[in-house]
Amino acid sequence: MGFVGRERELGELERRLAVVRSGSRADAGVAVLVRGRRRVGKSRLVAELVERSGLPSVTFQAARGAPVPQELALLADAVADSDLPGADVARGSTPTTLTAALTLLAAALPDDAPSVVVLDEIPWLLEQVEGGAGELQRVWDARLSRKPVLLLLVGSDLAMMERLTAPDQPFYARGTELVLDPLSPGEVAAMTGLGGGAAFDAYLITGGLPLVAQEWEPGEQAADFLRTSLASSTSALVVSGTRVLDAEFGEVSLARRVLTAIGGRGERTFGGIQGAARGGPLNAASLTATLRALVDKRVVAVDEPLSSTSAPRNRRYRIADPALRFWLAFVEPALGEVDRARPDLALARIDRGFAAWRGRAVEPVVRAALHRLLPDAGYPDVSAVGGWWPRSNVPEIDVVGAAGAPGPVRLVGTVKWRVGTPLRASEVDSLADDAVAVPGVTAATPLVGVCPAGVEPGTPLAACWTADDLLAAWPA
Repeated sequence: MGFVGRERELGELERRLAVVRSGSRADAGVAVLVRGRRRVGKSRLVAELVERSGLPSVTFQAARGAPVPQELALLADAVADSDLPGADVARGSTPTTLTAALTLLAAALPDDAPSVVVLDEIPWLLEQVEGGAGELQRVWDARLSRKPVLLLLVGSDLAMMERLTAPDQPFYARGTELVLDPLSPGEVAAMTGLGGGAAFDAYLITGGLPLVAQEWEPGEQAADFLRTSLASSTSALVVSGTRVLDAEFGEVSLARRVLTAIGGRGERTFGGIQGAARGGPLNAASLTATLRALVDKRVVAVDEPLSSTSAPRNRRYRIADPALRFWLAFVEPALGEVDRARPDLALARIDRGFAAWRGRAVEPVVRAALHRLLPDAGYPDVSAVGGWWPRSNVPEIDVVGAAGAPGPVRLVGTVKWRVGTPLRASEVDSLADDAVAVPGVTAATPLVGVCPAGVEPGTPLAACWTADDLLAAWPA
């Protein structure tokens, strides 16, 4: 399949390249830091840019934990084998420092014509070199930025990429940042040719990973896609989670144990994670540190009840990476069955549990959609959208819209994610009864609903959003 989607991100990179082509800046070179989770399509995006540009270029991908001398030699080889005009300057060279390797790269670049340089997984190279970020900054300032080059620094470790441009770091203010998120529900809908609730099913299953979504035939229903994917141990759906987790955390790391304990089936409290960990309860201090690291990496999200008051003691943790939610819940437990050609067992398990799983998994997506759609004319000051729950988790309110976090509550709502059956008046009555427990809710607080099938006529709701309404939050 050819390159699809990512028009916004590709357009942004092309605008940066246009600046290089124009020569309108004092510094001829432009640096862009491209960051995003693994398997989200960063390398494919920059490869498409290079191909469309038709410019001389070089691409080097670092390897995690590789010996520095080996990496420097491979960087020099990549320059020597490229179509850069001065590529021969690097032939046979064996740089012993990162400064020397980057200086060779700069020497190979043309002085009077644009070019593109891609340094992929740059954090993995810099973390092996003491003072590596400083060496990169020094060569950029002295040599690379003086050439008409688009330098693309690509990385999967979100925390490290953000750290690279922090105010106390050498490369601060020397490049623009481009964040590559998973495909949105709207983009997945466009790729799969689906609409309404079926589009959200496709998003929840693929997690917005382009490599997985590309295997979804246009118009194909979820059951057919799963049947095909689970019949092959090499399908993108089957291998994606393993590759992401193994590359970043390893099979036996504490982070991997914590991710498995949280799982893809909803939210867990701190104590719930401790109790669910394989191999016995986790030490509180170790779990705290691991959760902090996973939140920094954007793999885990921590949610606090939203209302007019703060409730940090009632925080809950969930898998933030959409590509891992379905995989941890249904694919990882089925890997052995897929390997022994028994996808029927995995499919039966999904058939039994998918509706309940989807009801929880879709809630963060619904809140994200409403956060994009609001504020609007009906709710002009809703700046925060979340959920609410007490320490006992009873009752739970699916949607809370507030003027701040915490802040005055402007709406409360229920999510009933089902096809064919609209939201019932009795369910709205239950929402009204439960909502009085939310700090800041009064009898005048508007009640809203979310249901793919809409709402029964005459039901007293201030607003109700369908699946198609929510898809509008992400124009394809």
